[in-house]
Amino acid sequence: MLPNSCTSGKTWLKGCFLKRWQFWLGMAISVILIYKAMAGLHLAETWAVLEHAQYLWLIPAVLIYFVAVWFRTWRWHYLLRPLGKVPLPELFPVVCIGYMGNNVYPFRIGELIRSYVLRRRTQISMSASLATIIVERVLDGLVMLLFVFVALPFSPMPLEYRNAVIFFSVIFLGALIVFLWLAAQPDKATAAYRWFGERFLPEKWHLKLDPLVGRFLTGLHSLRRGQDVLLIFFTSVLIWLTETGKYWLVMHAFPFHVSFITLMLMNGIVNLATTLPSAPGYVGTFDTPGIEVLVAFNVRRSIATGYTFVLHAALWLPITLLGAYYMWRENISWSEFSHVSSTEES
Repeated sequence: MLPNSCTSGKTWLKGCFLKRWQFWLGMAISVILIYKAMAGLHLAETWAVLEHAQYLWLIPAVLIYFVAVWFRTWRWHYLLRPLGKVPLPELFPVVCIGYMGNNVYPFRIGELIRSYVLRRRTQISMSASLATIIVERVLDGLVMLLFVFVALPFSPMPLEYRNAVIFFSVIFLGALIVFLWLAAQPDKATAAYRWFGERFLPEKWHLKLDPLVGRFLTGLHSLRRGQDVLLIFFTSVLIWLTETGKYWLVMHAFPFHVSFITLMLMNGIVNLATTLPSAPGYVGTFDTPGIEVLVAFNVRRSIATGYTFVLHAALWLPITLLGAYYMWRENISWSEFSHVSSTEES
């Protein structure tokens, strides 16, 4: 949970992140990746590419992206059904606020923010809603891997990317298997937790962890039926196909052309890369892999760089602004997030 010592957005950022080695690790990774992206790049040529881009294509690109956000909202609405019925119009602002949080803070803090805002609106416990969000992330990772595997027969890929795909495949598939077991066998999962807790956890931790574990398992209820899992998975595929449509539309603003399957590969690679620690806004972890994928398909580096930077901005800015607007409209202040741990239901 978010630390209690943070009393404002500024204090939160300084006190909770700047002193953590994870923050500096993320900054270092972003700097290294941006340096790699800029190495050998002709800045004047890239600037010329940006000057001559046809930015009107960003209008339909942003619109189709928000269609994907609406699909995300529907998926979360479906995952939350066992916990409570939240109307889609009420849930959409919560999703936007959460994605804004992911964009302006590292470590995907926006997921905690999303759960907090939902609890503030509906009294659905954070631990239960966080379980549904983790399921979303696992399914998103599997869809990204599916995109990569579909594109592999048609697409060259450097060896390091292939090794990363194998690594992430093991991680996400393993996570899905664990969650499916937890959802199907909640009694056995609870018994396993109690066996472990009684032997290895201090007694004072039980008062805090026992109710959290119970609510977390409740949040996995939507994975108990195979048809629900399939529906959620296919909705995830639709979400990412729609988002790849944004990649395709933005491409038309620049003087190059690759296939939709290639953009699926790019989408899969960059979104898997953004699971790595980075500076806020996925700086470097989004850009460098995207540029390298396009260069592998003979797109000139200056064009690939200009396109990827504009695509990144078009993905980052609209949802961040809309999330900030909803946060202001809901009269939510950053200082509220300092009390997240104390507001969680007991």
